[in-house]
Amino acid sequence: MSSGRFSRPVLRVGDWVDYDDGEHQVVALTGTSVRLRSSGGSDAVVLLPYLLSSPGFSVIDGEPFPEMEPFGLLEMLPEDVLAAAKTWERHIVEVVTGLPPNSEPGVVSRPEYDPQTQTLEDRARAKAAELGVTSRTVFARRARYVEQGLWGLVDQRMVREWQATGRGDARVVEAVREALAAETDASTGTRSRLIWKVTKALETAYGPGVVPLPGKTTFYRLIDTLSPGRHTFGSASTRRQLDNRPEGPFTPTLADRPGEQVQIDSTPLDVMVLLDSGVAVRADLTIAVDVATRTICAAVLRPVGTKAVDASLLLAKMLVPEPMRPGWSQALSMAASLMPHGRLMDIDARMEAAAAKPVIVPDGVVIDGGRVFVSDTFMRACNRLGISVQKARPNTPTDKAVVEATFPSINSQFTQYLAAHTGSNTDRRGRRVEEQAAWTVPELQDLLDEWLIAGWQHRPHDALRDPFFPRRMMSPNEKYSALVAACGYLPLVLAAEDYLELLPVKRRAINAYGIRIDYRTYDCRELWPYRRQHSGNTRMKGLWEVHYDPYDLSQVFVSYAHPMAGSPSPGRTGRW
Repeated sequence: MSSGRFSRPVLRVGDWVDYDDGEHQVVALTGTSVRLRSSGGSDAVVLLPYLLSSPGFSVIDGEPFPEMEPFGLLEMLPEDVLAAAKTWERHIVEVVTGLPPNSEPGVVSRPEYDPQTQTLEDRARAKAAELGVTSRTVFARRARYVEQGLWGLVDQRMVREWQATGRGDARVVEAVREALAAETDASTGTRSRLIWKVTKALETAYGPGVVPLPGKTTFYRLIDTLSPGRHTFGSASTRRQLDNRPEGPFTPTLADRPGEQVQIDSTPLDVMVLLDSGVAVRADLTIAVDVATRTICAAVLRPVGTKAVDASLLLAKMLVPEPMRPGWSQALSMAASLMPHGRLMDIDARMEAAAAKPVIVPDGVVIDGGRVFVSDTFMRACNRLGISVQKARPNTPTDKAVVEATFPSINSQFTQYLAAHTGSNTDRRGRRVEEQAAWTVPELQDLLDEWLIAGWQHRPHDALRDPFFPRRMMSPNEKYSALVAACGYLPLVLAAEDYLELLPVKRRAINAYGIRIDYRTYDCRELWPYRRQHSGNTRMKGLWEVHYDPYDLSQVFVSYAHPMAGSPSPGRTGRW
């Protein structure tokens, strides 16, 4: 009794309880089962955990279970406020039990607080006389202490949450809120302009001089209170991006296996590249990112604008192993990585010379409404490969948030270290950046491909954490290996012939010197029987079908058949 603890509520045979929208009497307790008899006389046996967790359950006329004190709020109180509450706690506990809390063993109650000789009302009057308050105050504090614990004794005037806008006129506050919202799509201005807009709005709504306006300093303070996080007086693009975020909580995009969802998007890269003419322009980057592993499945660069053929080429690069290039370290090969190289070799011999980047066959891709992705070329390729296509909603970047977040990472981890780096906007751009351009598109593509394997695929990613070991981050390659083991299967990659079909096509003649594309000449011994020959396709004026990779200038691929055999059929009677 000296500790001042609350008595614990119990459930006994004979107690009446509220359960299942009615009153029931406990007639038996057996292990974890309770036999109940309703007021109408019907019996039921209920498991005790189910009974106690049922909505509306309570013991009628029983001891209520005390609410837990808000310990977090108590820790935030000023020391003097908390000390005053604890002082009152000592007095209330002494009134209830006769002794202050945590009294030493053997300590006896003061005569005026002895429960053996004094009633609770007598003890309350004695405490009121001791503290110089009324007994009603003591009883009121005792009731709050029983209901809320120490928090019930805290001076609520000291913790009341006042409005952040103070005592400002509600009409002024509302006008400022509306003016701040209207600044989202406007050019960035100053606080003085906003005050002018608020003043005009109030005069239009209520008449001149009707609504009292605060002073300039108070007005500025009110605006600063209502505008945090809006970037009202900062970057206009940031302000619009923040306003475009979904309201309320939203579920991030998740995937449980490689290829479950791949997000594709394009954006200008923060670097200048050289065209064949020597002119420096910005480079466009199109990437495909696997949500489950954060693997950049493929990345395609173009100098000016992404075309429909690039999206199909992106699919082709995604679905075949990335070959090792001359000059690359053997440490970048798949055989030297943590990925299941032996298992992949059993499926596709091309993995023997592949780089350490997984080949992920997507179940579905998420795209935006850009013409490059909604083109017939891309949609037919996805349909042929059994890939479902989901279009993101307009102005909803959260539909493909993973790929959107990948672009800044590429700029910060790769692009900023290149010559002719432009920065993310003109405010961050150096002088005469175009004169520093040193890389052509094919050269930059080679650098990007090598960095993706040597850097991105081996770099721990913050989004790739095991929920049971959250301190450890995994790299995309490590995550791929873990998920492949969990899934228990590997999708087959694209065959070489199918890969060539996705490459862009040009119609060319096979001349005595070979094939000429973009001022480059390609020739080999296998073309000798077909030099200066008609392809057999009269509709194409006898020209041959030549597929090429814009980012691999070392070779092209010719689909050919004997000139007298006629044009190749849709089933591809010709050979590569």
